[in-house]
Amino acid sequence: MSYGRGATLLSALIGVTGLLTYGFHSLVAHALGRDKYGVIAVLWAAAFLIASVIYRPVEQLLSRTIAEREARDASIGSALRVAATIQLALVALFIAIALPLRSTVEDQLFSNNSTLYWCLVAAVVFYAASYFARGFLAGERRFGLYGGLVLMESASRVVFGVLLAVGLINGPNAAGVAIAAAPLLSLIVVPFALGRHVRRASARGDRSTAADPEFTLSRGLGFASAVLVIMVSEQAILNSGVLIVKADTGSDSLAALIFAVLMIARAPLQLFQAVSTTLLPHLTRLIVTEQGDAHRGDFGRSVRITVLACLGFGGATVIGVLAVGPAAMRLLFGSDFNYDRGGLAMVAAGTGLYLAATTLNQAVLAQGRARIASASWAVSAAFFVAFLLIANIAQVREVEIAFLATAALLAILMYAAYRRPVVSAEPRIEPGSPEEVEAVLAAADEGS
Repeated sequence: MSYGRGATLLSALIGVTGLLTYGFHSLVAHALGRDKYGVIAVLWAAAFLIASVIYRPVEQLLSRTIAEREARDASIGSALRVAATIQLALVALFIAIALPLRSTVEDQLFSNNSTLYWCLVAAVVFYAASYFARGFLAGERRFGLYGGLVLMESASRVVFGVLLAVGLINGPNAAGVAIAAAPLLSLIVVPFALGRHVRRASARGDRSTAADPEFTLSRGLGFASAVLVIMVSEQAILNSGVLIVKADTGSDSLAALIFAVLMIARAPLQLFQAVSTTLLPHLTRLIVTEQGDAHRGDFGRSVRITVLACLGFGGATVIGVLAVGPAAMRLLFGSDFNYDRGGLAMVAAGTGLYLAATTLNQAVLAQGRARIASASWAVSAAFFVAFLLIANIAQVREVEIAFLATAALLAILMYAAYRRPVVSAEPRIEPGSPEEVEAVLAAADEGS
């Protein structure tokens, strides 16, 4: 599937997913009220912070590596094995850390609610297979199936939200079970969805030659470790505000306010996931095939168009929240959720810059500069957290200011990384060509 068609299809599916996510939170907020909804906001933030941080690196690793190796007609079997090994190790590491910290997590985050703790553990474990599947499907450009998996997850949460709203189930625990069960329900279709495609990809990989070395664990760990830093930084920017304020004030109500205002950024980011998911394998293939100045060819053109679209979206969102932002927040989350237009506009402007920075991040990853990208994210996240810890203004306002300033800083750093001169990709060796014969002979000499 082409980049344009894939992005369009996945955008439509994830757009529906975003609406369903909004619907779930709206239903839960109305059913539970601001105070009880606060602890669900904390559970949501914690679950997605952990899952995104520890599993997105494997998703990105699979997406880029499969795209690169297929562009070179190389086998993807070693990439799948390395990614699976890393993913299983991450699950084991999470469990080994989460169990000893049970009492602390229950007390500090969930007000001694053990059910919500186990919902957190279950959700994070179930997401391991989901993110692995997403990475494989993105690299293979199976974007319809990718969107279907994500859509099923969100739809199952909404079912729980409706049951909660009509009173068939009650209390925060029911909403917590919805968050934990959703990735499990989407996981049911993963073996059936992936089996045929994995076998087909493996058969296609039989065409690889001695010129294409096996993808090693050390190489996979290097890329995944850099992306892990990116994921930690991203979640620190998007979700740590809720957790920092909760820990600082102990107020579920204030945490709910901050969580809701940052939904202005999260919702477009969830929709942009479609573009981001299709962009990385697309740009990686261009890097392999163009072999020229990546800033001027189709690679650079794709990046420029996407960045301008992100900035335009941010501008339109600013106009929208200035016009109807406060009323829309009350409609979505209830009459207790009050915000001023200026603060909402700052978050909206930051969203446009953040989306542009995310686009540039995918370009830098496609260029093979994961370490430079991770350093840019780490600096930006450190700035965001330091601002929240040092600033002495109203908590909601300081989060709004910090988000806008951090998004601007990140966009500048990522643009500087993207514009660095690019070393041309390795020339592609055509099967049966004299170059392939020379590569085979060279490999045989090295082996002897």
